[in-house]
Amino acid sequence: MNKELVQERFGANAANYVGSTVHAKGASLEGLVNAVQPDSSWTGVDIATGAGHTAIAFAPHVSHMLATDLTEEMLEQVRKLVKDKGLGNVDTAHADAEALPFQDNTFDLVTCRIAPHHFPDIAKFISEAHRVLKPGGTFALVDNVSPDTSTTPGFGDAELQEAAQSYNTFEKIRDPSHGRAWTPAEWLDCMQKTGLNVTHQELLDKAMSFKSWCKNQSVPEDLVPGLAEMLRNASPAFAAYIRPVEKDDGDIGFTIIEFLAVARKS
Repeated sequence: MNKELVQERFGANAANYVGSTVHAKGASLEGLVNAVQPDSSWTGVDIATGAGHTAIAFAPHVSHMLATDLTEEMLEQVRKLVKDKGLGNVDTAHADAEALPFQDNTFDLVTCRIAPHHFPDIAKFISEAHRVLKPGGTFALVDNVSPDTSTTPGFGDAELQEAAQSYNTFEKIRDPSHGRAWTPAEWLDCMQKTGLNVTHQELLDKAMSFKSWCKNQSVPEDLVPGLAEMLRNASPAFAAYIRPVEKDDGDIGFTIIEFLAVARKS
């Protein structure tokens, strides 16, 4: 996967994410702010901000937020939202999550929500987040995770590995810029090895609409039936993770599990 593909996909669909319910109003948005308990003196940076919902959610609670993204079309949407909301303490900047253009020990807060599964090198991103944080600074994360024993108990390793592969394939067919969603255990291990001490963690269910999920990425019509069948014919472990439900209106409901974590730089 290359970063040009991420820019292409999200540039073409930037406006869809402004009104996306799971991005603009998902439980993990308020949950992240509450878990962090930000200070009004802090300066923060939101990595891979998308339409800017996370930066905007934190803005009333801190001194300044910088919303960064790889895709200029996304940053244009952020600037519109910031203007509409009358926020004077949110700016935007182009930035690569794996090579942040900031000095060491710059920010009190680094946030990133529903984005790292697109990064080619998540470990490098975590290292960069650690680098730009001030000593004692806060790293706040939300991302979709692949099934493991913590999200989907009662299955063996081989079944969970198959379910994780099915989930990531499902995402990648819908959005070719999808890389791989880590498991919660992978996140915890990498953060701890990088020098980020996890102070809070939780798993959150994210209810999804199949139709809206496809619409956000403008999925070609010929791919939609196959994706629907992946839900309807899911293996037991994959079905236990994603929990497909047929709706009366012809839609399919399903669930994605998000990992929310807050950590402090040593």
